[in-house]
Amino acid sequence: MTQTLRLALAQFDFPVGAVRRNAARIAEMIVQARDEYGAQLVLFPELALSGYPPEDLLMRPGFLADCEAALQEIAAGVSGITAVVGWPQAAGSIVYNAASVLRDGRITHTYRKRELPNYAVFDERRYFDVDPDGGACMFEVDGIRVGVLICEDLWFPEPLAETVAAGAELVLIPNASPFERDKHAQRDALMAQRAKETQAHGIGTALAYLNTVGGQDALMFDGASVVADGDGAVHPAAAAFTDQWLVVDFDRETRRFQAVQWMVDGDESRDALAWRAIVRGTRDYFHKNGFRKAWLGLSGGIDSSLVLAVAVDALGAENVTAVRMPSRYTADLSNDLAAEQCASLGVELLTLPIEKPFQGYLDALSEIFEGHAVDTTEENLQSRTRGALLMALSNKFGGLVVTTGNKSEYAVGYATIYGDMCGGYAPIKDLYKTEVFALARWRNTVGGSAPHGGQVIPQAVIDRPPSAELRENQKDQDSLPPYDVLDAILLRHIDQEQSREDLVQAGFHPATVDRVLHLVRISEWKRHQSAPGPKVSRRAFSRERRYPITNGYGT
Repeated sequence: MTQTLRLALAQFDFPVGAVRRNAARIAEMIVQARDEYGAQLVLFPELALSGYPPEDLLMRPGFLADCEAALQEIAAGVSGITAVVGWPQAAGSIVYNAASVLRDGRITHTYRKRELPNYAVFDERRYFDVDPDGGACMFEVDGIRVGVLICEDLWFPEPLAETVAAGAELVLIPNASPFERDKHAQRDALMAQRAKETQAHGIGTALAYLNTVGGQDALMFDGASVVADGDGAVHPAAAAFTDQWLVVDFDRETRRFQAVQWMVDGDESRDALAWRAIVRGTRDYFHKNGFRKAWLGLSGGIDSSLVLAVAVDALGAENVTAVRMPSRYTADLSNDLAAEQCASLGVELLTLPIEKPFQGYLDALSEIFEGHAVDTTEENLQSRTRGALLMALSNKFGGLVVTTGNKSEYAVGYATIYGDMCGGYAPIKDLYKTEVFALARWRNTVGGSAPHGGQVIPQAVIDRPPSAELRENQKDQDSLPPYDVLDAILLRHIDQEQSREDLVQAGFHPATVDRVLHLVRISEWKRHQSAPGPKVSRRAFSRERRYPITNGYGT
């Protein structure tokens, strides 16, 4: 009886809805795992065939039929290896989140996910059912007993306990687990805990956790797959946000893994992972939607400077055009810093002064506005002028406009709808302003140097006080609390769901709390119209924080 099993884990991106392409790729990869890596068993991520999350595609019978036909075609070509493939399985009007075992030209076993998450970004109970007759799934590969769970099943003790009780020596866990900061440590602790729980009756069961990778709209999947030995020892995670084959040998006697091919991360710091998440999310959103070129308004401020660096890392400098759009209130330093950064990164810089179109708006409205004092209306007209120019360039020459707003601004409405919120993707939408500064410092130091000399983000950009430059001597702090105070309140209120009373008890001034929470509440309508952007926090706007616009509840 075989004592060693070679397992290949396919940590790759399988795009949503690309059933035929995914199927062809899976079929090729099964052969590759067998012939190139000598694997006896190959595992693919959760719903690899359909991509994750397929959302309302699952309500289309034709889509489900295409998935089943594709799986049958894949199975027909499998020989000399066993493959486990995730897919949406339809049974009449019922749909299961399933993983099927393919070998010898057919489907031999199918496991149906038991624990359906319906929190945060997940909405699986809308689409999937739990099989009332379902239970442990067990199959053998060269005499070694292998079980299967899917993603959320691991977070509950019963599915694994039943699988171990059925005799599993090795359990495969395909996942589509979205990234968020600090999640890696939580996952590793869970793996160690579950592996140790299997030791109740002697030698424990080994676990192989495979996560998908890549950006899907606002969701980011980081891969970072991991294996745990039967004694509870968790191996170093695979490099996050990296498409790669992971190959291990499983020793049946010791229930331990030995890495054959396994690239790990060189930097798993919070800033490093956030940067890679945002860059990967931007690249995947552009490429999967048929865009190659990015346009952005570059002001010489911290937000647009960070977004420019992200866009260059994601798409290449040759595919990014920055547009400097000075107004009567733009400081010379802002223009100089924008030019300095573009020179360092090798990015084309256009200059489109907005004075003439802005004055045109003022002239058109002069009679109606006569007798009314200048206020934020005129400030917002400048931002909307810039948005119109960027969209005109995008329409004329192709490409997608990226927006430069951060989570602090979106939270309190310090962003102009149809102005600086104008665009198709928002790379730093889920970063608070203080996190923007921290990430800029990381990119300038640990993240590598600028290709043409100088700094990726000029130090003067980081050092200068933030300003929208929509009126004379304007500073963000004229309208908002200091960002360290603002972000501390927002983090507690938005990410941790703390109430006004919680915030006041934590030591924040009641008037400041009331002001910030009021701004968060009245800005909901703006956020509903904002572009998607990569989720990196526990509670990002839109998918995880979905408040009604019309809302009679207090704070």
